[in-house]
Amino acid sequence: MMSRLIAITGLLLLFPFVSSSQSIRVCEDDDDNNVFIPISKYMQKGDADCLAVWFADNLQVDVMGTVSNCSRNQARQIIRNFFTNYTPRCFEIVYKSGTYPMKYAVGNLDSGGNMFTVTILVKTYDAGNYIEQLKIEKQ
Repeated sequence: MMSRLIAITGLLLLFPFVSSSQSIRVCEDDDDNNVFIPISKYMQKGDADCLAVWFADNLQVDVMGTVSNCSRNQARQIIRNFFTNYTPRCFEIVYKSGTYPMKYAVGNLDSGGNMFTVTILVKTYDAGNYIEQLKIEKQ
């Protein structure tokens, strides 16, 4: 009886380690789309400077139909102006897809009274992942 109790206790102690290692493995398997985690965080915070770190040297920015092919610095200013006018309250990725080297995500941005659909196109280079296109449409 005592040996059975010790064996059961030992097995129960192993379960937290097994399940935590499995969740780590799942996260690692989804590494292709992890690029959208920090991007989403900066979108939700309305942090144009941190978001701009992910911008390619030149990219296309489309804010409510005004399309600009611009430099990283110009795009930063465009997005900063957008965040000034529409302060984000919540941003959620609702769809991700793509194959190497291009990935994209579609998200919903709530600015507290205005809802926007945001499409983010990311390209992977040897040096890292960079946003090639950012589109913000009013819903």
